[in-house]
Amino acid sequence: MSPKPLFLAVLTSALLSGLVAVHAQQPERLDARGVAALVQSFYDQTTSLQAQFRQTQYTKLYDRTERAEGRVVFKKPGKMRWDYDEPNGQVFVSDGRRLLIYQPPDEGERHGQMLQRDMDEDQIPLAFSFLTGTGRLDRDFRLRLLDAERQGYQGGYVLELRPRQPTPHYDRVLFFVRIVERGGARAGIIQRVLILDAAGNRNRFDFRQMRFNREVPEARFRYTPPAGTRRVRP
Repeated sequence: MSPKPLFLAVLTSALLSGLVAVHAQQPERLDARGVAALVQSFYDQTTSLQAQFRQTQYTKLYDRTERAEGRVVFKKPGKMRWDYDEPNGQVFVSDGRRLLIYQPPDEGERHGQMLQRDMDEDQIPLAFSFLTGTGRLDRDFRLRLLDAERQGYQGGYVLELRPRQPTPHYDRVLFFVRIVERGGARAGIIQRVLILDAAGNRNRFDFRQMRFNREVPEARFRYTPPAGTRRVRP
Protein backbone atom coordinates (compact mmCIF):
# COMPACT_ATOMS: atom_id res chain seq x y z
CA MET A 1 0.00 0.00 0.00
CA SER A 2 1.38 3.41 -0.95
CA PRO A 3 2.02 5.76 1.97
CA LYS A 4 0.98 8.79 -0.16
CA PRO A 5 -2.76 8.77 0.75
CA LEU A 6 -1.89 8.53 4.45
CA PHE A 7 0.61 11.38 4.13
CA LEU A 8 -1.94 13.55 2.30
CA ALA A 9 -4.55 12.79 4.93
CA VAL A 10 -2.20 13.80 7.74
CA LEU A 11 -1.11 16.95 5.87
CA THR A 12 -4.70 17.93 5.14
CA SER A 13 -5.66 17.37 8.76
CA ALA A 14 -2.74 19.51 9.95
CA LEU A 15 -3.62 22.34 7.57
CA LEU A 16 -7.26 22.29 8.58
CA SER A 17 -6.30 22.24 12.26
CA GLY A 18 -4.05 25.23 11.64
CA LEU A 19 -6.84 27.12 9.91
CA VAL A 20 -9.19 26.41 12.79
CA ALA A 21 -6.57 27.60 15.30
CA VAL A 22 -5.91 30.81 13.36
CA HIS A 23 -9.64 31.43 13.05
CA ALA A 24 -10.09 30.90 16.78
CA GLN A 25 -7.43 33.48 17.52
CA GLN A 26 -9.06 36.19 15.42
CA PRO A 27 -10.63 38.82 17.71
CA GLU A 28 -14.36 39.15 17.54
CA ARG A 29 -15.47 42.09 15.42
CA LEU A 30 -17.69 44.43 17.36
CA ASP A 31 -20.70 46.38 16.19
CA ALA A 32 -21.27 50.06 16.95
CA ARG A 33 -22.98 49.42 20.27
CA GLY A 34 -20.25 47.01 21.30
CA VAL A 35 -17.51 49.56 20.61
CA ALA A 36 -19.47 52.30 22.37
CA ALA A 37 -20.00 50.04 25.39
CA LEU A 38 -16.25 49.37 25.74
CA VAL A 39 -15.51 53.08 25.41
CA GLN A 40 -18.20 54.10 27.88
CA SER A 41 -17.34 51.46 30.49
CA PHE A 42 -13.66 52.41 30.43
CA TYR A 43 -14.23 56.14 30.74
CA ASP A 44 -16.92 55.57 33.39
CA GLN A 45 -14.07 54.20 35.53
CA THR A 46 -11.75 57.05 34.61
CA THR A 47 -11.65 59.98 37.02
CA SER A 48 -9.12 62.05 35.09
CA LEU A 49 -7.28 62.07 31.78
CA GLN A 50 -4.15 64.03 30.86
CA ALA A 51 -2.65 64.03 27.37
CA GLN A 52 -0.71 65.86 24.71
CA PHE A 53 -2.85 66.86 21.75
CA ARG A 54 -2.41 67.95 18.15
CA GLN A 55 -5.28 69.92 16.61
CA THR A 56 -5.91 70.24 12.87
CA GLN A 57 -8.76 72.62 12.04
CA TYR A 58 -10.09 73.11 8.52
CA THR A 59 -12.36 76.07 7.72
CA LYS A 60 -14.20 75.46 4.48
CA LEU A 61 -15.28 79.07 3.84
CA TYR A 62 -11.66 80.21 3.58
CA ASP A 63 -10.25 76.83 2.47
CA ARG A 64 -7.78 77.21 5.32
CA THR A 65 -6.12 74.64 7.59
CA GLU A 66 -4.64 75.64 10.95
CA ARG A 67 -2.58 73.42 13.24
CA ALA A 68 -1.77 73.70 16.92
CA GLU A 69 -0.48 71.56 19.78
CA GLY A 70 -0.73 71.61 23.52
CA ARG A 71 -1.78 69.82 26.71
CA VAL A 72 -5.25 68.87 27.90
CA VAL A 73 -6.67 67.58 31.16
CA PHE A 74 -10.18 66.30 31.89
CA LYS A 75 -11.51 65.67 35.38
CA LYS A 76 -14.92 64.59 36.55
CA PRO A 77 -17.37 66.06 37.07
CA GLY A 78 -17.42 68.49 34.17
CA LYS A 79 -13.92 69.98 34.37
CA MET A 80 -11.37 70.41 31.59
CA ARG A 81 -8.45 72.58 30.58
CA TRP A 82 -6.70 73.06 27.22
CA ASP A 83 -3.33 74.86 27.16
CA TYR A 84 -2.11 75.64 23.66
CA ASP A 85 1.61 75.90 22.96
CA GLU A 86 3.09 79.04 21.44
CA PRO A 87 2.55 80.77 19.08
CA ASN A 88 -1.15 79.98 19.57
CA GLY A 89 -1.15 80.49 23.32
CA GLN A 90 -4.89 80.08 23.91
CA VAL A 91 -6.26 78.66 27.14
CA PHE A 92 -9.68 76.99 27.56
CA VAL A 93 -10.74 76.32 31.17
CA SER A 94 -13.99 74.92 32.53
CA ASP A 95 -14.88 74.41 36.17
CA GLY A 96 -17.98 72.44 35.19
CA ARG A 97 -20.30 75.45 35.13
CA ARG A 98 -18.75 77.95 32.75
CA LEU A 99 -16.09 78.02 30.06
CA LEU A 100 -13.34 80.65 30.05
CA ILE A 101 -11.41 81.24 26.83
CA TYR A 102 -8.23 83.31 26.89
CA GLN A 103 -7.01 84.62 23.55
CA PRO A 104 -3.54 86.22 23.52
CA PRO A 105 -3.05 89.59 21.81
CA ASP A 106 -2.77 89.73 18.05
CA GLU A 107 0.32 91.20 16.45
CA GLY A 108 0.55 94.89 17.30
CA GLU A 109 -1.76 94.64 20.32
CA ARG A 110 -0.68 94.88 23.94
CA HIS A 111 -3.37 92.85 25.65
CA GLY A 112 -5.41 89.79 24.90
CA GLN A 113 -9.02 89.09 25.75
CA MET A 114 -10.97 86.56 27.77
CA LEU A 115 -14.43 85.30 26.87
CA GLN A 116 -16.91 83.59 29.16
CA ARG A 117 -19.50 81.14 27.83
CA ASP A 118 -21.96 78.61 29.13
CA MET A 119 -20.88 75.02 28.63
CA ASP A 120 -23.62 74.34 26.08
CA GLU A 121 -22.57 77.27 23.88
CA ASP A 122 -19.27 75.87 22.61
CA GLN A 123 -18.38 72.98 20.32
CA ILE A 124 -15.57 71.43 22.35
CA PRO A 125 -17.35 70.91 25.72
CA LEU A 126 -20.35 69.39 23.95
CA ALA A 127 -18.30 66.98 21.83
CA PHE A 128 -16.17 65.90 24.80
CA SER A 129 -18.98 65.83 27.37
CA PHE A 130 -18.72 62.10 28.09
CA LEU A 131 -15.03 62.51 29.05
CA THR A 132 -16.05 64.90 31.81
CA GLY A 133 -18.82 62.61 33.03
CA THR A 134 -21.71 64.76 31.79
CA GLY A 135 -22.74 62.74 28.72
CA ARG A 136 -23.52 59.15 27.69
CA LEU A 137 -22.86 57.77 24.23
CA ASP A 138 -25.88 55.47 23.90
CA ARG A 139 -28.26 58.04 25.38
CA ASP A 140 -27.07 61.19 23.63
CA PHE A 141 -26.02 59.91 20.19
CA ARG A 142 -27.06 57.69 17.32
CA LEU A 143 -24.19 55.29 16.69
CA ARG A 144 -22.72 53.83 13.53
CA LEU A 145 -19.42 52.20 12.54
CA LEU A 146 -17.55 53.61 9.54
CA ASP A 147 -14.98 51.81 7.40
CA ALA A 148 -11.75 52.36 9.35
CA GLU A 149 -9.49 51.84 6.32
CA ARG A 150 -11.37 54.44 4.31
CA GLN A 151 -10.91 56.82 7.23
CA GLY A 152 -7.16 56.14 7.20
CA TYR A 153 -7.18 54.38 10.56
CA GLN A 154 -5.56 50.96 10.81
CA GLY A 155 -6.15 48.40 13.54
CA GLY A 156 -9.11 50.01 15.26
CA TYR A 157 -12.67 51.21 14.92
CA VAL A 158 -14.18 54.49 13.73
CA LEU A 159 -17.38 55.22 15.62
CA GLU A 160 -19.70 57.87 14.21
CA LEU A 161 -21.90 59.75 16.68
CA ARG A 162 -24.83 61.93 15.62
CA PRO A 163 -26.53 63.88 18.41
CA ARG A 164 -30.10 62.82 19.13
CA GLN A 165 -30.90 66.43 19.91
CA PRO A 166 -29.67 68.59 17.00
CA THR A 167 -27.15 71.27 17.88
CA PRO A 168 -25.84 74.17 15.76
CA HIS A 169 -22.32 73.54 17.02
CA TYR A 170 -21.64 70.30 15.14
CA ASP A 171 -23.32 67.76 12.87
CA ARG A 172 -21.47 64.59 13.93
CA VAL A 173 -18.40 63.39 15.80
CA LEU A 174 -16.05 60.55 14.88
CA PHE A 175 -14.20 58.62 17.58
CA PHE A 176 -11.12 56.69 16.45
CA VAL A 177 -10.99 53.85 18.96
CA ARG A 178 -8.30 51.33 19.81
CA ILE A 179 -9.38 48.21 21.72
CA VAL A 180 -6.76 47.20 24.30
CA GLU A 181 -6.46 44.84 27.26
CA ARG A 182 -6.35 46.62 30.61
CA GLY A 183 -6.56 44.73 33.88
CA GLY A 184 -7.71 41.55 32.17
CA ALA A 185 -10.61 43.24 30.38
CA ARG A 186 -11.06 44.93 27.04
CA ALA A 187 -11.22 48.72 26.96
CA GLY A 188 -11.98 51.22 24.22
CA ILE A 189 -9.36 53.99 24.17
CA ILE A 190 -10.07 57.09 22.07
CA GLN A 191 -6.96 58.15 20.16
CA ARG A 192 -8.52 60.71 17.84
CA VAL A 193 -11.67 62.83 17.74
CA LEU A 194 -12.97 64.47 14.56
CA ILE A 195 -15.77 67.04 14.84
CA LEU A 196 -17.70 67.91 11.67
CA ASP A 197 -20.36 70.58 11.26
CA ALA A 198 -23.03 71.27 8.67
CA ALA A 199 -20.90 73.94 6.95
CA GLY A 200 -18.19 71.40 6.05
CA ASN A 201 -15.68 72.48 8.71
CA ARG A 202 -13.49 69.82 10.35
CA ASN A 203 -11.88 69.98 13.78
CA ARG A 204 -9.54 67.07 14.53
CA PHE A 205 -7.75 66.23 17.79
CA ASP A 206 -5.06 63.53 18.02
CA PHE A 207 -4.06 62.43 21.53
CA ARG A 208 -0.82 60.87 22.74
CA GLN A 209 1.01 60.25 26.03
CA MET A 210 -2.34 59.66 27.72
CA ARG A 211 -2.33 59.23 31.49
CA PHE A 212 -5.40 58.06 33.35
CA ASN A 213 -6.57 58.51 36.94
CA ARG A 214 -3.71 60.72 38.07
CA GLU A 215 -4.31 63.27 40.80
CA VAL A 216 -5.23 66.70 39.39
CA PRO A 217 -5.57 69.62 41.86
CA GLU A 218 -8.72 71.73 41.70
CA ALA A 219 -6.57 74.82 41.20
CA ARG A 220 -5.83 73.52 37.71
CA PHE A 221 -9.33 74.57 36.70
CA ARG A 222 -9.05 78.13 37.91
CA TYR A 223 -7.48 80.68 35.61
CA THR A 224 -6.32 84.24 36.04
CA PRO A 225 -5.42 85.95 32.74
CA PRO A 226 -2.44 88.30 32.35
CA ALA A 227 -2.86 91.83 33.68
CA GLY A 228 -4.64 94.14 31.25
CA THR A 229 -6.65 91.38 29.59
CA ARG A 230 -9.96 92.65 28.22
CA ARG A 231 -12.95 90.68 29.47
CA VAL A 232 -15.70 89.99 26.94
CA ARG A 233 -19.08 88.82 28.19
CA PRO A 234 -22.02 87.63 26.08
